[in-house]
Amino acid sequence: MSSVTAIPAASAPEVISHFSRRLSVETDCSDVNAAMNAGEVDFVLLHVVGSQESFARRHLPNAIHLPHKMITADMMNKWPDDTLFVVYCAGPHCNGADRAALKLAQLGLAVKIMIGGLTGWEDEGLAFAENAVGSSRRC
Repeated sequence: MSSVTAIPAASAPEVISHFSRRLSVETDCSDVNAAMNAGEVDFVLLHVVGSQESFARRHLPNAIHLPHKMITADMMNKWPDDTLFVVYCAGPHCNGADRAALKLAQLGLAVKIMIGGLTGWEDEGLAFAENAVGSSRRC
């Protein structure tokens, strides 16, 4: 018996429950990009880490720079209560998106993390914002 089969696989209902919960709190670079390309941006994309200078150098198209430290009830009142926020940070080595998601949820707002962050976006060869200083159309 291998280490793969030593612990039996979960039942189908358990797997459905697990992945449904997981997908309710996260999305990925490909799905965000596909929504943008289809003109189906029904969320607000927040770049939640770094300085204004680092944001200017490289960020996702249509992202708003709102570092997690600046997320407050007053700041979030700019959007309707039913807004879905998609947060991203530098990548798997960064927990800024987690911090932002926690703050937004504590404010009673809907939120998903875009897993992979900037690193995942780049790994998938997706275009960064064209107005970003020093960025190329494709990375």
